[in-house]
Amino acid sequence: MATQAAAVQVVQPWEQRRASANFWSDAWWRLRHDPTTMIAIGVIVLLVVLALSADLLAEHFFHWSFTKQNLAQAYRKPALEDPAFWMGADNLGRSQIVRLLYGARVSLFVGFFGMFVTMTIGVVMGLTSGYFRGKWDDFVVWLVSTLTSIPLLYLFLIIGLLFRLDAFVLPLFLGVFGWFGICNLARGQTFALRERDYVTAARTIGASDRRIIFQHIFPNVIPLLIVIAMIDVGGIILTESALSFLGFGIQPPQPSWGNMLSDAPQFYFRGAHLIYFPGILISLTVLCCYLIGDGLRDALDPRLRGATHVRVK
Repeated sequence: MATQAAAVQVVQPWEQRRASANFWSDAWWRLRHDPTTMIAIGVIVLLVVLALSADLLAEHFFHWSFTKQNLAQAYRKPALEDPAFWMGADNLGRSQIVRLLYGARVSLFVGFFGMFVTMTIGVVMGLTSGYFRGKWDDFVVWLVSTLTSIPLLYLFLIIGLLFRLDAFVLPLFLGVFGWFGICNLARGQTFALRERDYVTAARTIGASDRRIIFQHIFPNVIPLLIVIAMIDVGGIILTESALSFLGFGIQPPQPSWGNMLSDAPQFYFRGAHLIYFPGILISLTVLCCYLIGDGLRDALDPRLRGATHVRVK
């Protein structure tokens, strides 16, 4: 009978399941077992559903449009008697909760559409420059270095002064001037991936550059980019809110969470609720986007796959 303890590797059932799963099913399993990330996803989904249902809710439940004014209700405090004034009224007697629903539609669209523009430009520029190198890579590096030296806040203020920025034009500008970090990240990852054996094998059998980029390199870059994309959504919403707060973003009467705060400070002592509710929604949305990004990083990190615990008996 052996007297020395032997190290036994004990593989739990959940580890067996992870070892046999593919990358995406394993990532989904990790997300489902991360309560913080799932709660954040639930909050974002709820906000999106409420934003898309703003017309129905305003017409059939609140019975108050976002442009309807009643000066007799100006600065009305939040009350439960009338659903339209659950969150009070602004200085023109407009329903705050209805305007918040329409503002959610604008702010969330700006965030996600701006992220789409940022990802599209950044991924294409980063993948192509990292793969082809040479003069094209030198040009992309020069372009990124030049544009990142421009103070973007002042640039956006000038653009907002010269052009009327609506819910489509503003995220377009934010995306056009916000792709530099995504580009550098995709470019750096492509430098490493283009030297892998499977890329060399694909090139040897005559695969085209486009096929190698989009079928062999891009799928290995996208998990990391998904994480950055969710963080970018929060950053773009914050930028839009800041520009609208300063009066250079989304212009009234179209509501957004940012421009709903633009006049609130001067009415603080008469209607503090005009600050609280838009500010809470902006903070909650950005926080949830960051939590989702953090959860996706944990779920999509390949270094965490296949980990097993060793127990000594």
